Amino acid sequence: MNKEKLFNEIKDLSIINSFSKHEQLVQGIINGLNHKLIAKGDMLPSVNEMMRETGFAKETIGKAYKELISRGILESKNRMGYFVATDDTEQHLKVCLLIYAFDTFQETFYQNFRDHLGDNIQVDVYFHHNNFSVFESIINSNKGQYGLYVIAPIESNAAKEVLEQLPKEKLLIVDRYVKLKGDYSYIVQEFEKASYNAFLELAPRIKEFSEFVFFFKPSSAEPNEVLISFKRFIKEFNINGVIKNSYEAGSIAPDKVYFTIHNLELWEMLKDTRVKGLKVGKDLGILSHNDDNVKEIIFDGITTFSIDFAHMGRLAAEFVLNLKPIKQVMENKLIRRNSL
Repeated sequence: MNKEKLFNEIKDLSIINSFSKHEQLVQGIINGLNHKLIAKGDMLPSVNEMMRETGFAKETIGKAYKELISRGILESKNRMGYFVATDDTEQHLKVCLLIYAFDTFQETFYQNFRDHLGDNIQVDVYFHHNNFSVFESIINSNKGQYGLYVIAPIESNAAKEVLEQLPKEKLLIVDRYVKLKGDYSYIVQEFEKASYNAFLELAPRIKEFSEFVFFFKPSSAEPNEVLISFKRFIKEFNINGVIKNSYEAGSIAPDKVYFTIHNLELWEMLKDTRVKGLKVGKDLGILSHNDDNVKEIIFDGITTFSIDFAHMGRLAAEFVLNLKPIKQVMENKLIRRNSL
């Protein structure tokens, strides 16, 4: 690193009156990278050293360094300083994407989100698996390190408090709605009305079977609103409904409708129908939540109700690109196929 030339590069920009001191420092460091005065892995001058050499205020230097971190050009290492993270000065933004897990429908969301953003935006993906400790740790360790945060939240008061520490203008909530203080953007699902409407439309078909079995695990990532709708539906339509914590391998039986939110349970049930020689859609019915390409194909199609995760991904990318506030509840649609 050539510190003297880097400081001169920053000072020389003072002749451009349209630059604020913050912009002067940001552009000066970018110019230093472009002119090979600094390179990937180099440690930048400390805030105090930069103050002495440029005469800029501590707050101005801190703001500039944070902007370069949000673009992914710099990174901050605790108690060590600021380091050059990339030589790519065309990189404009660094995004933290925190979701539940990489299930097939979330992969659809991610792929459309990533593709729609283009090449100049860095996306770092984290998974919390509905574990609050993991969720809290990821957010706390990444505060101030990103220009934007796109987060599928955990539904708890403690998780809300963690989210409220992030700048609202840099936060987009996806998938699950949570009520936070202040004004913030979200693109989310609605579960209670959507699931009830799906059950309602399927009611004549469900009544052809002797039992409607719903696998629901309390205190999990599964939306409690779906459970509320299931209970309401079986009561209003006098249907023999059963709620079980999970599917037990080998327990599949004819003359029943099975409803699961988890894909792993779905695959296990489908395997068992084949082993027992049962025909899906004839001997028994199956309903699944969250659609994907696989469910369209296997066993001549699995009936689902779902939002369009590809569209959600593109909408989230539009927010990142334009920073235009959005408050959207996406519509769940029933997709009827062979299984029910």
